[in-house]
Amino acid sequence: MSIITRALSLVGLEKRSTIGVNGWPVPLTASAVTPTTAQGVSAVYACVQAISETTASLPLILFRRGEDGDRERAADHPLYRVLHDMANPEQTALEFREYMQAAVLLKGNAFARIVRGYDGQVRELWPLNPDNVQVRRTPSGLVYEYSKEGTRTTLLAHECLHLRHRLGDDGVLGVSPIAAARGVVELAIAENQHGVSTFTNGAKMLGVLRFPGKLRPEQRQAIGASWASQHAGAANAGRTAILEEGVEFQALSMSLEDASWIEARKLSVIEVCRLFRVPPTIVQSMESANYSNSVELARQFVTMTLRRHLIGWEQAIAAKCLTEAGRRTYFAEHQVEGLLRGDSVNRAQFYSSGISDGWLMRSEARKLENLSAIEGIDDAPLSQKSVPAPLPYPSKQ
Repeated sequence: MSIITRALSLVGLEKRSTIGVNGWPVPLTASAVTPTTAQGVSAVYACVQAISETTASLPLILFRRGEDGDRERAADHPLYRVLHDMANPEQTALEFREYMQAAVLLKGNAFARIVRGYDGQVRELWPLNPDNVQVRRTPSGLVYEYSKEGTRTTLLAHECLHLRHRLGDDGVLGVSPIAAARGVVELAIAENQHGVSTFTNGAKMLGVLRFPGKLRPEQRQAIGASWASQHAGAANAGRTAILEEGVEFQALSMSLEDASWIEARKLSVIEVCRLFRVPPTIVQSMESANYSNSVELARQFVTMTLRRHLIGWEQAIAAKCLTEAGRRTYFAEHQVEGLLRGDSVNRAQFYSSGISDGWLMRSEARKLENLSAIEGIDDAPLSQKSVPAPLPYPSKQ
């Protein structure tokens, strides 16, 4: 090791060698898994989009508790508009919540600056880049420091909405699935890069060059670069190679199926779905899907995947956007029935069963469908649907 190399190593600027075993060049690839590189894997992107889009598209309603245990929409409260319509003058509620939920999944944490009005009520929520936020624990509570363009802003605990994935050992920051199982995503990225390189080289290894003598490292590099420039890649497929000095070319054939690359890619999709607890059918992995298990997996997506994130939103809003007195009167809740908006048959059956069993009023069903109220509709008698008599069992004749 030279003096210059040692000096560079001391300051963290050491230079990696590009010469491998026997002088062959070693490709340098960035193996670090970041939220940006992880989204290059289609399964990761699909899982994040499935959770964030669904969570953001569900109606998030601020309710007011009544004296007799009833509840009603608190449409006159300033926070209602922030959660349901516009989070801030530049972003809709859906755009804001989608970004925040994606940040939770990819980076483990999501932060938003809370802007209050003269009356202390929340008027705006502005998302913050989690990479620019530092959280410090002080005797008076958590402090959030946000840096942007050389300007540092300090936010107190009640001035920042903080959403976390699974809480880390420090008790402050969350841990994303990508950080917890980095190897799974790194393997998927490597498989993707392998497929790109293989297809770039004509979907197979070209062959082996045999030389009569031993080559020096610099000769290996020069010959490898020359051969790759003239014969590698799909554009050079079918070109005739000219050999001299006793060089022999031995062609090889290695298909992707022989290397089980396709099966490995399918397994990577399952592994990524397991990280985010997303059923494979949600991200269009339909190898083992049929109608029966697809319906059940869609139900599990709501109960086992979305439920944790929805409750996290509701509790964070109650803790940061409402005062102690406000929490006794108001609460935010997602309307999961919004997932039935695109299925008119199941939506009609849901309303019909609720009205006939007595736990849903007709006026409430019309309100859920954004229909105008009809006076006296709840007082009308329920229509008794005639059930046809069962047909007799057919005889053998």
